[in-house]
Amino acid sequence: MKNLVLVASLVLGSVLTISCGNKAFVKGQYDQDINQANLLTDKWSETDMQKAVSDLIGSIKKHPSITRAKRPPVVMVTRMKNRTSEHIETQSIMDMLRVELMRGGEVVFVDREARGDMSEEYDYQKENASRETMKQRGNQTGTDYIINGRIDSIVQQAGRDKTVYYKLTLNLTNLRSGLIVWSDYKQIRKIYKKTRVGM
Repeated sequence: MKNLVLVASLVLGSVLTISCGNKAFVKGQYDQDINQANLLTDKWSETDMQKAVSDLIGSIKKHPSITRAKRPPVVMVTRMKNRTSEHIETQSIMDMLRVELMRGGEVVFVDREARGDMSEEYDYQKENASRETMKQRGNQTGTDYIINGRIDSIVQQAGRDKTVYYKLTLNLTNLRSGLIVWSDYKQIRKIYKKTRVGM
């Protein structure tokens, strides 16, 4: 009888250990609406990025540097500084900004990231390409404006309540004068309440 009780205890203990152990996400589905708000966590999310970029694009498109330009201005997207306590992939923010601005055709972009590849290709073509098709250094289009920015955050917590505040700031700098000709920011504040989560 003691052996039976011991075996039953071991089996029950194993079941409880397995059921309370690490869990993995094994079943999922595609979200039909990528623009639906994602508030699963109190961290920076794709919804925050979409909201911030959308508003800032609307602002920059209205600026005279773009609306009154005789030709589409040549713009370079540089870097965004992350002044938050989170790991935020700021390059994704700048990529989304560039893609959305290009869709309207109001501006064109030079690719800062491709400069190393371009330099290698010039060297290769100098030795291997025909004179009719060879591209040379010195014929590239110069940049008119540079876009850079910064993301800041403030986190406040009192008891079970928590607020997370983000501010995304962008600047458009005239490369000839060095003057910032446009600057704007988008604020996002999210409110959370801590709840007890069961096993």
